[in-house]
Amino acid sequence: MLQRSHHDLPDEVLMQAYAGGDSAAFDQLYARHEAALLRFVRRLLGTRLAAQADEVFQDTWMRIIGARASFDADRAGWRTWAFTIAHNLAMDRLRTSGREQSLEEASTEGDDPMEWLQEALDLAHPPADDLAHWRAAGRQLLHCLDALPDAQRAAFLLHHEDGASVEDLAERLGLGFETAKSRLRYALAKLRGCMQHYLAPSGAAR
Repeated sequence: MLQRSHHDLPDEVLMQAYAGGDSAAFDQLYARHEAALLRFVRRLLGTRLAAQADEVFQDTWMRIIGARASFDADRAGWRTWAFTIAHNLAMDRLRTSGREQSLEEASTEGDDPMEWLQEALDLAHPPADDLAHWRAAGRQLLHCLDALPDAQRAAFLLHHEDGASVEDLAERLGLGFETAKSRLRYALAKLRGCMQHYLAPSGAAR
């Protein structure tokens, strides 16, 4: 059972406690970030590699476990560090697979694309009678993400899933500031173009 104090500890302190042998600290980290990391991996791999998302997700946690002694909170926050590990493993999988095999779409259980669509594209919450419309828009967004070049999709997801600034993207992806900024801007422009039907004024998109 988790100690009550674990719930209030920052991620970095939990990781240091885990490195010191406190297994309950790892349990709290996993419970806190499981859903976000799995969602990030699924969206980065896309529907064509949907069947490999769970494996990459598990590999991410194995890498986190293996690197517990080398984690340095002064260099990066735990979430940034963990998402970077997930990003690197997913991008490696994309490079080696070529995304050639057509697989079934990833499960979205527990993941509401409509809510994420509103947050990512700064949309207002629709009236209740528009919920079906925006759920369809959320599904369309996942297809639009799938159509992005891998590097642009990664930049967009790191920004909107992990809250990475352009400066963070440049550092984490080994890019110049302007390159990172352009990559994010192009991704957003393509998504808006792909979502144009759903971004039209209310009534015009029906």
